Amino acid sequence: MRACFLRTPAKVETNPLEYGEYPEPEPGDGEVLVRVKVCGVCRTDLHVIEGELPSKVSPVIPGHQVVGVIEKLGPGAKRFAVGTTVGIAWLHKTDGTCEYCRRGEENLCDAAQFTGYSVNGGYAEHIVAPEAFIYALPSGFSEQQAAPLLCAGIIGYRCLKLAGAARGEKLGFYGFGAAAHVAIQVARHWGVKVYASTRDAKHQRLAMELGAQWSGGTLEAPPAKLDAAIVFAPAGEIVPAALQALRKGGRLILGGIHMSPIPSFGYDLLYEERMIRSVANNTRRDGEEFLSLAAEIPIHTKVRVYPLADVNNALNALKNDAIPGAAVLQVGS
Repeated sequence: MRACFLRTPAKVETNPLEYGEYPEPEPGDGEVLVRVKVCGVCRTDLHVIEGELPSKVSPVIPGHQVVGVIEKLGPGAKRFAVGTTVGIAWLHKTDGTCEYCRRGEENLCDAAQFTGYSVNGGYAEHIVAPEAFIYALPSGFSEQQAAPLLCAGIIGYRCLKLAGAARGEKLGFYGFGAAAHVAIQVARHWGVKVYASTRDAKHQRLAMELGAQWSGGTLEAPPAKLDAAIVFAPAGEIVPAALQALRKGGRLILGGIHMSPIPSFGYDLLYEERMIRSVANNTRRDGEEFLSLAAEIPIHTKVRVYPLADVNNALNALKNDAIPGAAVLQVGS
């Protein structure tokens, strides 16, 4: 099969992904073989490719926002029929037996495997995945529109749940990329007022188009104290500014899998019962809840499509904040 794969982590400016032939996988017990149609490009992919996350396997095929069609069932697989269009997300598999899995926190499983990181992902014509960890996709979405829902959407939804902003409350977004442009649509559906802080003017405009109360620069103070805030950008220097923007008892959610060092800040920013909490991965329940909600709203994703062979250009555009919304690779027809 044709695939884009990484041999050695490197800056995306060096175009480190190779496009070429790669052995086609075979589904094992309880797995399915999926013919990939599209795959979203995520900032987590950047962290994998540039080595900001420690390497798990080499070579590796990145990509974890996969929409495709089941072509073959492995032994014992019977949840979906051949020909079914499905989605494959970041959480590839958990052990199901550890203390975290047993109490419904499979996103924290110590033995978890992740699509496009510890196992091969969707920057390829075929992918295998356990049938228990893939998603039935709601109707009403094109393949390209559905891809960003599978990580940007699901992680954004988990961030919103942990932020706990209620109808009429003020919620800050720091960074306005793929996850934020989906999350704002959920927040607005819930009657939450969104204040967007982001460095790029085109992302500020997109936030306003999607219903933000206000948009400004990344470290610019919003015009009102916030009940909660979500940091989507992987920049640690945002944390003190976001704390400064919170009311007493406000909640700060860090939505990324990687962040640059957080600078030292005075205890007064955290005092008065302000809280900081990180988000780690997602549960299957998060995914199922969000996809149902996405169809109900319905969510409209803004995408820029690249051919699979052009993946290095897509990654460079993402790194340089040149994509309003989300990037999606067109892999198959």
